[in-house]
Amino acid sequence: MGIFSRTRDIIAANFNDMLDKADDPAKMIRMIILEMEETLVEVRASAARTIADQKEMHRHTVKLERLQADWAEKAQLALSKDREDLARAALVEKKKAADMAEQLKQEIAVLDDALRAYEQDIAKLQHRLREARSRQTAIAARLESAENRVKLRTLMSTERTDEALSRFDQLERRVDYAEGRADALSLSDDSGQLSLADEIAALEGSDKVDEELEAMKRALGKKAGGSDAGKED
Repeated sequence: MGIFSRTRDIIAANFNDMLDKADDPAKMIRMIILEMEETLVEVRASAARTIADQKEMHRHTVKLERLQADWAEKAQLALSKDREDLARAALVEKKKAADMAEQLKQEIAVLDDALRAYEQDIAKLQHRLREARSRQTAIAARLESAENRVKLRTLMSTERTDEALSRFDQLERRVDYAEGRADALSLSDDSGQLSLADEIAALEGSDKVDEELEAMKRALGKKAGGSDAGKED
C-alpha cells in the first residue's frame, strides 16, 4: 500500500503550487523529477514481482488440476474394488486440491487488478515525468535568461564600465586634437598662396577698386574741364 499511496500523491501533486512556494524553483523541480524517477522504478519493480507471483500461481493451479484428476481416478479405482472408504478418502483429497486451486484463482484475479492499477500508474507517472522535465527545461531557460540580464545590468552599472566609457571620451578628444593638428599643418603648407575662392574674391574686389578709381578720374576730369572754360571767358 505504501507504493500506491506514494504514487497517488505524486500523480495528484500540483507542480505550480510547489514551484511558487519554493525558494529555489530549479532545485525543487530537480527533486520532483528525482522522486518521480525513483517511484517509477519502484512501481515497475513491484509490477515485475506481481507478474512473477502470478505466473507461479498459474503453475500451481495446473498442478492442482492434475492432482484433482489423479484423485478422481483413484476414487474410481477404489470404488471399483468395493473400497468405498478409500474412494471417499480420495474424493476428500480431490476436494482439498480443488479448494486450493479456487483460492489460487481468486488470488490471481486480485493480482490481475493490481497489474492493471500498476499499468495505469506507470502511464500516469510517465506523463507527469514528461511534464516535469518540460517544466525543468523552461525553468532552466528562464533562469539562464534572468542571470544574463542580471550580469548585463551589473556590468552596465559598474565603475569599470564608467571607466571604459571615460577612456572612449579621452580617445575621441585625442582624435579631435590630431585632426586639428592636421588642419593646422595644411594651412601652414600653403606658403602664402591664396585659394581659388580667395583669388576670385580678390579679383572681384580689384574690379570694384578700378571702377571706383575710374569714377574718381572722370569726376576730376569734369572739374578740370570746367575750370579751363572759365579762364577763357
